[in-house]
Amino acid sequence: MTVFPDIKAFGTNPFEAFTTATAASTKGLEAIAAETTDYSKKSFEKGRAFFDKLIGVKKIDEAIQLQSDFAKSAYDDFLAHATKIGELYSSLAKGAFKPINVASPAQSPVSASPSKVPVAAKQS
Repeated sequence: MTVFPDIKAFGTNPFEAFTTATAASTKGLEAIAAETTDYSKKSFEKGRAFFDKLIGVKKIDEAIQLQSDFAKSAYDDFLAHATKIGELYSSLAKGAFKPINVASPAQSPVSASPSKVPVAAKQS
């Protein structure tokens, strides 16, 4: 006696959709990781260059101006990065759910016939 409905009743569409969604998720996460790595490297280099310039400053006014310029630049870079990461996450979600959404409407609900209902369910 089988406790679960026949696996064949589900077909291959859900499995293929899951496989495609997993591949899309992997590509999206790789793009996010690459973008984050790139941003981190650029941010570190800009911070190092700022520090090198700051060491050579002789007047406090120059240091304040240099700090202000650096802070504005870092803020702008961060906003650009955050926007790009947001777009990548949005694309990741759309790409991951697209195959599942396409496969879902084609599937009819699977129900067990009375003879295949688990024994525990028959007793209640």
